Amino acid sequence: MNELMKIIELTTQAPKNLTESNGTPPLDHISNSSIHARYSEHTWHLDSWILCFMVALKIITMLMIIIAALFGNLLVIVSVMRHRKLRVITNYFVVSLALADMLVAIWAMCFNFSVEVTGGQWIFGYFMCDVWNSLDVYFSTASILHLCCISVDRYYAIVQPLDYPLIMTNVRLVFMLALVWCSPALLSFLPIFMEWYTTTEHLEFRRNNPDICSFSVNRTYSVISSSVSFWVPGMVMIFMYYRIYVEADRQERMLYR
Repeated sequence: MNELMKIIELTTQAPKNLTESNGTPPLDHISNSSIHARYSEHTWHLDSWILCFMVALKIITMLMIIIAALFGNLLVIVSVMRHRKLRVITNYFVVSLALADMLVAIWAMCFNFSVEVTGGQWIFGYFMCDVWNSLDVYFSTASILHLCCISVDRYYAIVQPLDYPLIMTNVRLVFMLALVWCSPALLSFLPIFMEWYTTTEHLEFRRNNPDICSFSVNRTYSVISSSVSFWVPGMVMIFMYYRIYVEADRQERMLYR
């Protein structure tokens, strides 16, 4: 009985000893390695396809946004210019706002599109990076200031309708539009090209990495920029539309009486 057990043990260990003496791995190890390699290759191909699909989807989405911004605002400008009845003071503010939004699509969005296509690499040089950042801040501030002017115009048209023709004259219209288009330059081009907007470390990083266009601001510029571009116009718009709501509610109650 003991001899029979020894024979069975030797026969079961024989293939293992043969493979070890030849220096080749067992068959089950080879099959597991090949399956793992095929699975890894399949997973890599699947991940690459998903990545390509996401990049293509991002590019198509950005192109559609740029085209929609261009043609949508262009339709607004053409509509006001073609129809004489639409040439009122409020619509001139709307046309100017549409022009600002078109310029955002042409300059800021197109540069941003190139950065997304190249995988975050800036290919236009150090100077054009400042131009892009300046135009982005400039047109964004101009758009918000246009909305603020529209709220002021609507306030006088609804709250003081009898005095509106005397208040919102063509001279005041030109002055407000000039202020809207000129004042953002003091917040964008001047501090950015004079390098007042950021820290010394960031400027050194940009000089050493011209293929990266980043916009990092210091605390002083952040407070001034956010106040002029967002907080002050936002508070003015909230106040104006609140007064418009109160006046509209009062007039509605008078009509019911």
